[in-house]
Amino acid sequence: MTLAFELEALKELAKPSEAFADARTWSKYVGVVSEKPTYVVTNFTRKNRIRQDFFSGPRGKEESLENVKRQFDTARHVLVGTDDEDKALAEKLGWEFLHVEDAAAAADWPLAKDQPDDETEEPVRDDWP
Repeated sequence: MTLAFELEALKELAKPSEAFADARTWSKYVGVVSEKPTYVVTNFTRKNRIRQDFFSGPRGKEESLENVKRQFDTARHVLVGTDDEDKALAEKLGWEFLHVEDAAAAADWPLAKDQPDDETEEPVRDDWP
């Protein structure tokens, strides 16, 4: 399976790096798509120590999903998103759609909105000078 997280869906998870690592155990390819500029996705994934197999880059979600489906030949292509626009896009491009709350419930990933404030704070980087 190829699994794409829409960036906003990933941000709704309390522990995005753990969810990403978990998804990697049952997906062949895992990445992030977004309409946001490349640096926004890169900053988020670096800050959360997420190693992705693909990301949108300068392209939008539609072009990214088309390219990913063409390049990563797996039996299933699933987009984890947040809204009806993501769902419509997935259906248009032949991807399965899974709402982030449903994905979180099925995979036992905690949502940020369900965590006390102190658990959703940014991680402290101890590897900086």
